[in-house]
Amino acid sequence: MIIKLFATLKDRAKTGEIVLRTQERLTVRELRAAVGAQYPELAALMTQTLVAVNEQFAFNDDVVEAGDEVALFPPVSGGADSEGADSADTDYPTIIRITSDPLDLDALQRDVTTERDGAVVIFTGTVRKFTGAETTIALAYEAYTGMAVAKLRQVANEMRDNFAGIHGIALVQRVGEMQVCEPTVAVVVSAGHRGDGAFEAARYGIDRLKQIVPVWKRETRPDGSSWIEGDYTPVPGD
Repeated sequence: MIIKLFATLKDRAKTGEIVLRTQERLTVRELRAAVGAQYPELAALMTQTLVAVNEQFAFNDDVVEAGDEVALFPPVSGGADSEGADSADTDYPTIIRITSDPLDLDALQRDVTTERDGAVVIFTGTVRKFTGAETTIALAYEAYTGMAVAKLRQVANEMRDNFAGIHGIALVQRVGEMQVCEPTVAVVVSAGHRGDGAFEAARYGIDRLKQIVPVWKRETRPDGSSWIEGDYTPVPGD
């Protein structure tokens, strides 16, 4: 069984994929144990490692079959074509994108705004230089792209389910290295009026993105670099 690795696990194993010698059908719990036994350098990480099977979160009692796509990664640190936007799924535009290109916020605003809209809310995350006494030189983002796109689409659907007054949505995550003050992620929401939920939907969107979209960041500081991991543990339905 070939297993994809991301972020800390990839660094620890010094490879992006491992081959697991195992039976053709096993539970996620058994898979964790087998990885730890065959790859001792990963054993200490298995208790907090997340598992995805066919680009969906998997849990200890779930079954993994031969031929499934399996990935292991830490909690996410917080996304068409290979680096482009998907077509809209509703009457209003929905833009889902994982990209290495700089974010064009003006273009995103234009793309989500319809003739029914009088309000557009834009949230952007940027590379922060100072965090307390720590100094950041740059951030490098990595994504499990196929799953990230699917989870961004899920976030957009949840936003529409929870905030019926919103119209256009853009969820765009950059990957690659970014310098201080560069935008790293954008959540853009349009609505007819400022009171129709656009502010709340944008906040929900970025918070949910940071929970379930498999994207990780590696922080470079003067004394070296390290992966920044989250602390959210997915639950069934995520």
